[in-house]
Amino acid sequence: MSSVAQLLDGKALALRMQAELTEQVKTLQAKHGRAPGLAVLMVGDNPASAAYVRNKERACEAVGIVSFGTHFPTDTTQAELEQVIQTLNRDDRVDGILVQLPLPDHLDSVALLNQIHPDKDADGLHPMNLGRLVRGEPGLRSCTPAGVMRLLEEYNIDLQGKQAVVVGRSILVGKPIAMMLLEADATVTIAHSRSHDLAALCRSADILIAAVGRQNLITANMVKPGAVVVDVGINRITDEAGKSRLVGDVDFSAVQAIARYLTPVPGGVGAMTVTMLLHNTVWSYSQKF
Repeated sequence: MSSVAQLLDGKALALRMQAELTEQVKTLQAKHGRAPGLAVLMVGDNPASAAYVRNKERACEAVGIVSFGTHFPTDTTQAELEQVIQTLNRDDRVDGILVQLPLPDHLDSVALLNQIHPDKDADGLHPMNLGRLVRGEPGLRSCTPAGVMRLLEEYNIDLQGKQAVVVGRSILVGKPIAMMLLEADATVTIAHSRSHDLAALCRSADILIAAVGRQNLITANMVKPGAVVVDVGINRITDEAGKSRLVGDVDFSAVQAIARYLTPVPGGVGAMTVTMLLHNTVWSYSQKF
């Protein structure tokens, strides 16, 4: 076994998938007379959210998806946003709707997500789509977990019968990725902040998914030699010189010497998330015809 983990290059796969989507969109547009459309709703002026939204809109443009993005002031009401979502639900040019999280405190994000028509739920977070995932039925899948699965598939990582440990139980990543791993015939454990002896649980994993949002949570002594380690965490840290950079939940340099495969941050799962959003929008569009 090599002494340094092979990197799972999400960036390279994302670029290839986006090139394939571009061709697909050209063909579909020629056939059906319009391009797929995605509406991203952003409320307020969270700088991280603004950067994510710009990134999504640029990615849409690159593959030929029309953006119906709208930026609302911080004091926009719940009723106003629900009205906008209802209008987009009825708009035949819009195939995907996404509410950029987090929202300002006075808004109920769950209630807003539930207003989105399940077939336009580009983020795969509507209870109907989560239910379809649990039942193993076709439907829109949550972008980050779907991106992780696609990345594992790209590197021919066999999941059948393997011990998978997911650290984190959020509805965005932890729970859906556990369901997807289960669907791929892995044996799945979900660990979290209340789990006893997290290190021992993690060491039992052939496939270890870290999705908590805490820098260096997964250290070298928590990783089984030869394991596949997927780092979903994105944490912005600032060094002594005042420079900020992104790191994951995994102590990258230490774990790299132990794992068989490892995702970098950035350049791993993050790049896949936006690509799966584009994939979902095109899939939703193609289901109409």
